[in-house]
Amino acid sequence: MKAPESEKLTINLGFVDLGRIDLLVRDGFYSNRSDFIRTAIRNQLVTHADVAQQATSRLSLELGLRTFTRADLEAVAAAHERLEIRVLGLAIIADDVTPALARETIASLTVLGALHASPEIKAALADRLS
Repeated sequence: MKAPESEKLTINLGFVDLGRIDLLVRDGFYSNRSDFIRTAIRNQLVTHADVAQQATSRLSLELGLRTFTRADLEAVAAAHERLEIRVLGLAIIADDVTPALARETIASLTVLGALHASPEIKAALADRLS
């Protein structure tokens, strides 16, 4: 399974802010509205990088992409263990994982970013998501 490279966001902006962005795009500072928004977000992430790094460490978050396969969770079940998953980025629970296996092996699930899992898995873990 190929992981997606990005997640689509929708935002609401005031008309004046939108007009100012359009002026910057028209004058060639940015190629389009999305380019402006991505650049603004990256600049803010750089500005707050130290705070984000401290929070990542404090919360024991795994950074990046983390995939949980059926084999991974079956191994956890065989060891009579339960996972406390904490991901900053993208967490994927594979399509072949059953809701019962997910409930048996995942004690808690915190994802700051995006969680890609079937609706059945999300429903099975709803009381464990934070």
